[in-house]
Amino acid sequence: MAETGAWRGSDHERAMQPADASTVLGAFDDARFEKDGVTTTFSRRDGRLVVRTDGPDGALQDYDVAYTFGVEPLQQLLLPLPGGRLQALGVAWDSRPREAGGQRWFSLTPHEHVPPSDVLHWTRLPQTWNSQCAECHSTDLRKGYDPARDAYDTKWSDVDVACEVCHGPGSAHVAWGERAKGAAAPGGERAKGTPKPADAGAPGLAVHFEPRATDRWTFAPGAAIAHRATPAGDAELETCAPCHARRSTIAEGRMAGQPLLDTHRPALLDTGLYEADGQMSEEVYEYGSFIQSPMYAAGVRCGDCHDPHSLALRAEGNAVCAQCHQPEVFDRPEHHRHAAGSAGAECAACHMPARTYMQIDARRDHSFRVPRPDLSVAIGTPNACTDCHAGKSARWAADTVARWFPGGRTGAPHFALALDAGRRAAPGAAAALAALAADSAQPAIVRATALTLLPRAAGPSPEPIVRAALADREPLVRLGAVDAVSALPPEDRAAAVPLLRDPLRAIRIAAAEALVDAASPDWGPGALAALGDALEEYRAAQRVNAERPESHVSLGSLAARRGELDAARREYETALRVGPWFVPAYVNLADLERAVGRDAEAEALLRRALAIAPDVAETHYALGLALVRQDRRAEALSELVRAAELAADVPRFAFVAALLQRESGDAAGAAKRLDRLLERFPDDAEARALRAEIGKP
Repeated sequence: MAETGAWRGSDHERAMQPADASTVLGAFDDARFEKDGVTTTFSRRDGRLVVRTDGPDGALQDYDVAYTFGVEPLQQLLLPLPGGRLQALGVAWDSRPREAGGQRWFSLTPHEHVPPSDVLHWTRLPQTWNSQCAECHSTDLRKGYDPARDAYDTKWSDVDVACEVCHGPGSAHVAWGERAKGAAAPGGERAKGTPKPADAGAPGLAVHFEPRATDRWTFAPGAAIAHRATPAGDAELETCAPCHARRSTIAEGRMAGQPLLDTHRPALLDTGLYEADGQMSEEVYEYGSFIQSPMYAAGVRCGDCHDPHSLALRAEGNAVCAQCHQPEVFDRPEHHRHAAGSAGAECAACHMPARTYMQIDARRDHSFRVPRPDLSVAIGTPNACTDCHAGKSARWAADTVARWFPGGRTGAPHFALALDAGRRAAPGAAAALAALAADSAQPAIVRATALTLLPRAAGPSPEPIVRAALADREPLVRLGAVDAVSALPPEDRAAAVPLLRDPLRAIRIAAAEALVDAASPDWGPGALAALGDALEEYRAAQRVNAERPESHVSLGSLAARRGELDAARREYETALRVGPWFVPAYVNLADLERAVGRDAEAEALLRRALAIAPDVAETHYALGLALVRQDRRAEALSELVRAAELAADVPRFAFVAALLQRESGDAAGAAKRLDRLLERFPDDAEARALRAEIGKP
């Protein structure tokens, strides 16, 4: 079959392979790699591939290579540890050609010292294949984590990314193939009198995708850009999304064809993951970028540009874009303003700027945006122009683009300004975010992100905007609205009750989390039963990731909000056992100790957290409050000031520091702090009221 032939040798087929001489690309000729005082050696012994490196206790140990992981531009090795774990070694093979800098061992953390105690060490949970990688590099995975034994019994049907990931169970397809084979004569002709198989043309696949017709995209007379002749569905995109999105898993055993939000929760345009204009910052893969794009809105789907079996582009270079964009208009210097055939003349150079991850893996942004250096000037976002012209300023780029395209998009409204204002809780953010959230012409992921930022912005209650968004037809908008509901007073959250029966699991469990401490008999027995069902789904979603401390902190927080303090304590303590590096577990357990009057114990936990991560503002703030309760005001003020310095975008931290300064007799210092706060957040009502009380110190 042609599809199988195309898949052979693809990155999907080679996503994970048993390690042997034919699959391991790296040099195993007693090659040595040194970092942080550790010498890692790669050798062959009696037909085995052996890595000698530092283990969990720091001592050098020998490990047989179990599997290879990936192919290009790098290949990692999976080494076994007790408890059924496969761990991704932090030294990888650069598989690029030697002339491109490849054919070498290199560190994935070259600028960090990573001892065995560090969470980034290859033996720790973030590098555990079973938990972090397996779902997207194998087929029909069952993680098989047993919390009682703290061990895995991971199973799969195929070690790589095979047909059933996208098309579902293949037994009917195999049966169809056997029938078709048996119905044919030895010479390839159908035996005389043999009936045609009933499902010929529909070969037993559980999930089908729209055939790629050559006339799907057509050019209207005189048009420079093609339009889609048939409506676009999302089945194809949602098949790719579980492994091509930044997301968390909320249910195991995903079946091909299931909606993404039934088994996963995708990230929104969160600070740290995305720039305010939606460009990727961290490694977020493709989904969150693509669904922002005008291409997605126009009906483009993954298979329009990529062959789904070989994963190759449909055409080379600019020709892949020329499928829908007339090259006579777009592939010429008058449009791209670069010499024909140069790197700057490539469509992707301007519209899909790349970011490099894992040191050498350049990934292109799939939001297909028009470069906006004017936004770089306004709010500091990157732009494709100065990515290449590194010696030039954003102002130079903005002026040049405005001169080239006087009727272009420079200065045109963009959601980046509202999201940036929302991230900073800047003046006017509330109105801008509300307008963005209500604008159905904007991408759903953008509107959802605006909703999550809205409760932080000073201004009128966001409740009317959030209430309307809860009924939106776009699932991501409903998801963002439920997150916003969590920040509303309990009496305003009842509008989210209908979402406890939403068709999509991610929305149901988000609604349960938002409503757990707002339940009222006035809702009626049906709504209360729906809350109970959704809460059980929420707990099940956390248990899917029971080896991760985040899941236990979430379960502990849920129990604490229900007043179940013993259950909350057990979950927080479990979180610290499975992830002693996870700071929120210390902070939440400290808050629980505070709630029962154990401030000394709370302080000890917070100091342990600061020893692990000394620059977390929330920890300093919590410690400052704990010290206030112990009447150790000088120490408390130092912690609160540090919190305000580390999180200048959180006005509450600076306000509480100023309040303590004033109560400690330093009215002048408090006034200065409040003046600086009000320069950034002039609409902060608490700060303004306190400043008025102080008057002229």
